Amino acid sequence: MFRVPVRRDARGSAGKIQIESGHREVIHFWLVTLFIICTVASGPAVRADNNTAPDWLHAAAREKIPDYPHRADAPPDVVLLLDEAQINVKDDGEIETRFRRAFRILRPQAQTEPEWSNREVEFGKDEKVSGLRAWTITADGRELATGKNDVVRQGFLYDVMYTDAQAESVKFLEPKIGSVIGYEYVFKSRPYMFEDDWYFQDTVPVHTSRVSLQLPPGWEFSAHFFNMAEHKPANPSAGQYVWELHDFPGVESEPQMPSWRSVAEWMGLKYFPRNPALRMKTTGTWQDIGIWYNGLIVHRRDSSPQIQQKVAALTSGKPDTSGKIRAIADYMRNIRYFGVEIGIGGLQPHTAAEVFSRGWGDCKDKVTLLSAMLSQIGVESYYTMVDTDRGFVRPDYPSLEGDHMIIAIRLPTELAEESFYATVNDPKLGRLLFFDPTNPYVPLGYLPWYLQDGYGLVIAPDGGHIIKLPLLPPLSNRVLREVKLSLDTTGNLTGSVDELRWGTPASIEREELLETVPAKRAEIFERFLGASLEEFVLSKAGIGELDQYDQTLSLTYQFAAYGYAKSA
Repeated sequence: MFRVPVRRDARGSAGKIQIESGHREVIHFWLVTLFIICTVASGPAVRADNNTAPDWLHAAAREKIPDYPHRADAPPDVVLLLDEAQINVKDDGEIETRFRRAFRILRPQAQTEPEWSNREVEFGKDEKVSGLRAWTITADGRELATGKNDVVRQGFLYDVMYTDAQAESVKFLEPKIGSVIGYEYVFKSRPYMFEDDWYFQDTVPVHTSRVSLQLPPGWEFSAHFFNMAEHKPANPSAGQYVWELHDFPGVESEPQMPSWRSVAEWMGLKYFPRNPALRMKTTGTWQDIGIWYNGLIVHRRDSSPQIQQKVAALTSGKPDTSGKIRAIADYMRNIRYFGVEIGIGGLQPHTAAEVFSRGWGDCKDKVTLLSAMLSQIGVESYYTMVDTDRGFVRPDYPSLEGDHMIIAIRLPTELAEESFYATVNDPKLGRLLFFDPTNPYVPLGYLPWYLQDGYGLVIAPDGGHIIKLPLLPPLSNRVLREVKLSLDTTGNLTGSVDELRWGTPASIEREELLETVPAKRAEIFERFLGASLEEFVLSKAGIGELDQYDQTLSLTYQFAAYGYAKSA
């Protein structure tokens, strides 16, 4: 995973590294999380001392809220009374943010949802969380509070990643209908880049959303608004700026919609220090980000004798450049996905020699090795920062937002390969073929569906270039299904199906089949038939070219549906 070390707001804006979020899922990585409890607590205890809720929570609880429009599926489970961040930027580059949140539970469904029953704050080695507390004002007016002993600190283990991430969490007391629950904590960090974001809108209604920014003398900022009109901040004192907006409806969930954060109303903030050394941590342009990242990858793609020998073996007998590129790209399936991301390791890849010798790496590691191997056959390539959710990388807002890394292969001018669909002709960098070496089911020439038609930051020697990723033509993504059916006089239906799949339909089906043990693959056919037939028997099923990723996937199956037709 390509981790972005930005700070989390009260709703976990940095969902890419927020474990409990659930708003964002990184495609094709399966994480099995094992919590290691470092501080054991039997459960939050109600204390007789210091149970009084703070004034800000009382004020939020007294607010009269309007009738928000109901979503198509159901009324909201909760309403956010207050969502607030108080950002204090220090002159030495440390940023301290106090987060506060208050919400009222409206429906019993909220009581079983993790987001409304506890709060978990993740932090890295160079970050600190303090003062995590929660209060409840019950429907009958009682006030309950958690204490220091109710805060649990834990680490994480993943089956595909090793990180230094930790978390502090606290369970809310009596999260029942009518209760108003509030929590706050302070988050300190020294980020790699001075940028932040704030989502005014959420998946539930928001009554008051407030951001305050305190800057040292001589510092400047810029605010950019997305999916909403620009709002000028109040300026109550020198260096302080406040944005306070009210009554946002919840983002309604729709079938096949992009991530809700792509359509929500939000603000991006950038800070510009007076110190020239710190000013380098401000992402002014896409080119600046590329220049900064070039500093992280210096000599990372240097080859080794072992890599050179492997490339020679892979390309032996391949007469043309196209065949050599394919052979090297296919080899990346042998590199197991596993990330070691400690500190800046979430951004900086390991060296190509390390990835090759170990046989594993994360997305940026795989790109590093692939780029080093391509250079051995004289083919230039570039790191490309992307996001697996379309809409997060915006061409009009230079940012480190992005959770994934792919490669842009600069194709030689003499190479004419019609099956390289995922290409873009860039006026500066030439003809680029985009490829995701992390996804083992999508062959060279194609691009996973979730990356198509988005934007990527291509890291070239002269800096970053924001480029629109290709949308593959319809002819590259097809399903050809030939069905022969027979209905007898008793109403029994028999059928045989021959099916061919190309492109995305083939890669999606291959993934499902290959991730299923052979003995259970017939169930995949049965689920498909079950969407159209009530009672049937699958009598035969076959799969062709399952392991030939660049070939057409063929499926054949036969079935009988007894009593399908009735006499009228």
